[in-house]
Amino acid sequence: MKKNEKITILISTIVLAASGILNYTNSNAVISFIVSAGALALLAKIVGDGTQQVGRHFGPAATGILQSALGNLPELFVCIFALKAGLVKVVQAALIGSILGNSLLVLGLAIFIGGLKNGKQNFVSGPLKMITTLMILSLAVLAIPTLSRQLNTPEAAHINELDIFLAVVLLVIFIANIFVSLKGDTASPAPENKVENDKAWPLSLAIIVLALAGVAAGFVSDWFVNALEPAMKSLNINDTFAGLVVVAIAGNAIENFVGIQLAYKNQSDYAMSVIMNSSLQIALGVFPLLVILSFFLGGAVLSFVIAPMLLVCLAIAVIVSSIIVFDGESIWLEGLALIGLYLLIAAAFWWG
Repeated sequence: MKKNEKITILISTIVLAASGILNYTNSNAVISFIVSAGALALLAKIVGDGTQQVGRHFGPAATGILQSALGNLPELFVCIFALKAGLVKVVQAALIGSILGNSLLVLGLAIFIGGLKNGKQNFVSGPLKMITTLMILSLAVLAIPTLSRQLNTPEAAHINELDIFLAVVLLVIFIANIFVSLKGDTASPAPENKVENDKAWPLSLAIIVLALAGVAAGFVSDWFVNALEPAMKSLNINDTFAGLVVVAIAGNAIENFVGIQLAYKNQSDYAMSVIMNSSLQIALGVFPLLVILSFFLGGAVLSFVIAPMLLVCLAIAVIVSSIIVFDGESIWLEGLALIGLYLLIAAAFWWG
């Protein structure tokens, strides 16, 4: 284990302990919320490092599947505890916010920073076209029940049954996408600048680190949600903005920073794949899984019926990001436009 990896684990342990102390001593909600968010971000970094180390033993396809399962673990736990607390609007906004954050903010930053550093960047567009196609499918799954409720069609009286059916369809497609990735049809290209003499962690150490990070993420997510509602009231932040921006960024910031780093190093193929796949994992995997789990958690029931404004913003994000990646090249101005669009959407939800 390298020195910087040990330092990350040490800092994470300290921040994790501080978060627990603040939670159990009923300290200031805003401070507890900020510290818990920092602990979640650091745990996401550790999960990412552990996943990469496991990948050195099993190869890129298995790494991709593991990343799909573990990369969004902190956010999954946050959403589960938030549903149990009845914060269904926060959960819906957080899931949509994660997709918007990846498809607009993170992708925009990667294109902007990579373009300023390296000029026009080229990447293989084939796998990205498949991702955007599946994202459009996910958008349709949200549009159908939302429009049914808004237009008061006959199926609006059976939204729960429709939600379960649509969730199962998405999960089947998610599994099929994993199968295709294992077959190598849409495998992500590996980073170009790997250091050959870097020693991999022993497999047992990588598994132990991932297991401990997963358990810690469960505790921190509970503390994060405990502090979320009082912190929102103290800061006068509404439910939708808290989920769309604050929770979404806290759950994804460190994990997706690797995409920006790769773009800066001119590894644009890998950067685009990592960022776009993060959105796809939320849409095809995490969202439908939470819809099904919500019927058994004993709290609020999560639905694909979302606010029309969220649906419109998501549609704009999917369409714009698809257009930008479709031609297989990007310049920094396109990245700046994506960042601007994200800020416009975030500003629109500041008042609720």
